[in-house]
Amino acid sequence: MPRGDKSAYTDKQKRKAEHIEESYASRGVPEKEAESRAWATVNKESGGGNKSGSGRGRPDTHVSSEKGGRKGGAATASRSKEERSASAKKGAATRKRNRNQGGG
Repeated sequence: MPRGDKSAYTDKQKRKAEHIEESYASRGVPEKEAESRAWATVNKESGGGNKSGSGRGRPDTHVSSEKGGRKGGAATASRSKEERSASAKKGAATRKRNRNQGGG
């Protein structure tokens, strides 16, 4: 099997890599780099391809996903109660305005 061949990956792993790649691309990461990071993340979480037979895969660790959640939480925790409240009010006003205009 040549390097880069994805036939040993399950459909779920392929979907996961595609989703991660789209997320990186939406944040401005170049296409090749986004694809590389996505597969690295899938490999880290699942230990590589799992298509070896029924019941022979290993459970995913979700270690990278959990790290991302912690990073996002740290950003919120560094803001004061007043700042978070103001942001929430602004978001609520925007959603209300959009709802009344018939958009989404």
